[in-house]
Amino acid sequence: MDNTQSIPRHPKRFSKLKQSLSDFFLTLYKINQFILRFFREAFVPPFELKEVVRQCYEVGVRSFTLISVTGFIVGVIFTKQSRPSLSQFGAESWLPSLVSIAIMRALAPLVTALIASGKVGSSIGAELGSMRVTEQIDAMEVSGTKPFKYLVCTRVLATTLTIPILSTYTGFVALFGGYLNVTQNEGTTWTTFIQEVFEPLTFTDFVASLIKSIVFGFTIGIVGCYQGYNSNKGTEGVGKAANGAVITAMFLVFIEEVIIVQITGWFR
Repeated sequence: MDNTQSIPRHPKRFSKLKQSLSDFFLTLYKINQFILRFFREAFVPPFELKEVVRQCYEVGVRSFTLISVTGFIVGVIFTKQSRPSLSQFGAESWLPSLVSIAIMRALAPLVTALIASGKVGSSIGAELGSMRVTEQIDAMEVSGTKPFKYLVCTRVLATTLTIPILSTYTGFVALFGGYLNVTQNEGTTWTTFIQEVFEPLTFTDFVASLIKSIVFGFTIGIVGCYQGYNSNKGTEGVGKAANGAVITAMFLVFIEEVIIVQITGWFR
């Protein structure tokens, strides 16, 4: 009896696995080339300063209202939920310090990045995706203009510059929400609250928060632009570009949060 006949063979399964791995590494290569192209063209004249400013305005306006409301709610809820735990040890006076550490170190940059991923990232992906599908980008290339510099570089620079500003604003709005909750329950004055808020914070905390915001902003911009700039398949591709921009950006933001927290922890 031939024993080789009893060994199951699945050539289709192995071919699918091989094709999946090939597609995965090809996608990584394309992303790497896309990022390198951004750095090659973003800082070489001519500079599209007017478009960068316009995109900064667009990014800020699209997220301002939602970030204001979310930041305020985060400050109020975090303060309210932290009070019972501290009251068990008679440490209600530590509440402003706890709120400031949590908000400035983690919540402000993270909340801002997640909101921007949904509002700004999806908008960039859909906008560039529709331009690709309607062949507007191809028309710009034929006419001799540089669509990558005008469409991609300006948007990535705008998100990289604007997200840190929005993150700082979110932090102060959240602290104001925390202050309202603290002063309502403990009667703490604004001066005392501010002193207790900034006392536990160090220079490393502010630098780490700034680095997070810059990295998050770059990630949101580059992911949205990549998804939209390389979309296809008509209107279906536009939807996939917007959806892919949001999901991918949020996933990368969480990964970068873990990495940056681990690195900054070595300097504390």
